[in-house]
Amino acid sequence: MNTRRGARAGAVVSAVALVLSGTVASLVPLSTGSPADAVPAQAGPAQAVSHGGPGLGGRTAADRAYRDLLDHGPDAKILTAAHRAQWRSAPENSAPAILAAFEDGAEIVELDVRLTADGVPVLMHDTTVDRTTNGTGPVDSLTLEQVRGLRLREGLGGAQAALTDERVPTLAEAMLLAKDHGLVNLDKGWPFREEIWDVLTETGTVRNGLFKSDAPVDQVQEFRATHRGAVYMHMVTDANLADVDRFGDDQPVAYEVNFDSTADAVARRPFLDRVASGSRVWSNTMWDGLSERMTDEASLIDPLRGWQALVEGYRTTIFQTDDVEKIERWLRTGEGDPLPRGAVRVQAEDFLPGEGVGYHDLEPANRSNLQMRPGEGVDIQDLDGAVSLGWMRGGEWLTYAVEVPRDGAYEVAVRASSPYSPAGTYTVTFDGGTVGPPVEVANTTSHAKQVLQPSGVAQRLEKGTHTLRIDLPSGAYQNWNLDYVQLTPLRR
Repeated sequence: MNTRRGARAGAVVSAVALVLSGTVASLVPLSTGSPADAVPAQAGPAQAVSHGGPGLGGRTAADRAYRDLLDHGPDAKILTAAHRAQWRSAPENSAPAILAAFEDGAEIVELDVRLTADGVPVLMHDTTVDRTTNGTGPVDSLTLEQVRGLRLREGLGGAQAALTDERVPTLAEAMLLAKDHGLVNLDKGWPFREEIWDVLTETGTVRNGLFKSDAPVDQVQEFRATHRGAVYMHMVTDANLADVDRFGDDQPVAYEVNFDSTADAVARRPFLDRVASGSRVWSNTMWDGLSERMTDEASLIDPLRGWQALVEGYRTTIFQTDDVEKIERWLRTGEGDPLPRGAVRVQAEDFLPGEGVGYHDLEPANRSNLQMRPGEGVDIQDLDGAVSLGWMRGGEWLTYAVEVPRDGAYEVAVRASSPYSPAGTYTVTFDGGTVGPPVEVANTTSHAKQVLQPSGVAQRLEKGTHTLRIDLPSGAYQNWNLDYVQLTPLRR
């Protein structure tokens, strides 16, 4: 299995590990300079980028997005939909997350709609407010006033996610935010379509709202016939693929095509060609099972395992993603998760061999779902396409061989995930030298959503091969996942 994330010149990959070498100064707190990720990745061979056309014109960004949505020609622009808005920057389904999604390049934000006890559409993914706010109870048991009194939690929420000062928006507020910026995928809203329609007409955003369902075609067509201008997308799986023919000449603007296996009929090219002849194909890449295993994480390792494969083999022209900025960069450059210039990346599963020599794990068996290294006890897992280490526990440690391309100071960062606060703590040692200061792992509000987290610690290294050791202090709570360690050169 290829688990490398776009290794470039300056990062040498061996069969077992990434390798670095030379003499080392002591670890020092990062106080001067800044990572080189502010400059473009090291230049490599030019890549042809031919993923969709440039798009159509319009007075506002929303006008352009609407016109592009209706375009399903061979040069149609590929559109990006931000799942629950840009939850990496602000609470999911919040006002700042909506604006951040559009600022980061999305043409569409996916928002979840529920009704309060007094019949007001508000933004909430779950049927209860428990996960994403400081409140409890079903949304439809709370009045608007009660819902508005709650505070949203960071990111994807969870019991240990920090509270913010953001409040639950009404759908009307969300639509006014989107009015000039883009479109809104009205997820979970079909049962409340009349209440939603009232909001769209009152706010002058009928063209911004994208209704969707897998309801019977007769029901959908009745709604479309009686709600002039309604924009509609249909969801299809193998269970209802015949709906495409039932719509006849009056096709929806798009089909959300979901399949957990490429053997499914809806994943076959003849069906997708039929859909693409009159509509757009919408693919979800947030996690396994929506487009089989063609996920955001797989795409970051190699776009041919995800985004590019869906465009070239499955007729996709709209992506719903948890990685808006990264998919927008891929559309521009063809790259998944490129290294900053001169940086070195060490994949977590490429630890050196031997219990007590290359690593120490508290349990002799691999407790996770990838048996990549038989006979070794480190817990290697697949997180929606990312190969990472799980079941991280205090007292464990890992070593890696790493090769530094040139002399200089490098900042250490880890790409990690956890829904806990604190998530964990680690220290870094090079070549058996001074143990670095403890670094806390941040809560990413999900086990599977990983974030590159700077450590604030830098190391001076000479060009050559080094041994890097990651220790998990036994006195600290540890429950996090590790994707890779990255060393990024500091500017001089």
